[in-house]
Amino acid sequence: MTLERIRGAYERLLEWVVVVLMAVLFVEVTLGILYRTLGESLVWYDEVASILLAWLTFYGSALAAVKRAHIGCPEVMALMPPRVKLAFRLVAELLTTAFFLLLGWTGYRVLGVLDTDHLVSLPDIPVAWVQSVVPVSAALFVVAEVLTLPGVLAGALRPPPVAGGASQ
Repeated sequence: MTLERIRGAYERLLEWVVVVLMAVLFVEVTLGILYRTLGESLVWYDEVASILLAWLTFYGSALAAVKRAHIGCPEVMALMPPRVKLAFRLVAELLTTAFFLLLGWTGYRVLGVLDTDHLVSLPDIPVAWVQSVVPVSAALFVVAEVLTLPGVLAGALRPPPVAGGASQ
């Protein structure tokens, strides 16, 4: 299996995770609205909605990483000569990967601190399980960086476009 096929399968897996989280969040919010409309309330609604939104954000970030859809300056990078662009890309990729490794390690360490805490509205659910999204999504982000690195570096070696819009 080629690296590109692995990257594609990984992207589809993350897409499914994000879609499932969106669907669960939709159902949960809809139930909360229905119950409040009927004069009742779900005691766990707000806490679970916040958690689902956070999970969606973290896992969606990993999906954006594998799609290379995060904010960047492609126009500036495209104008750089290949060697300079390659150096900038290497530094950016190294810093990004180092940041997410640090985030994952720190997030994992925090789980031990939260070991005895539980959710307020659902006391059977440990906070550490909820917060596991930080180290898990950090690891997913690092995997995305590694899977996309060869393509990023190959793109960095392409010459800048010629003035007037024609490419070489």
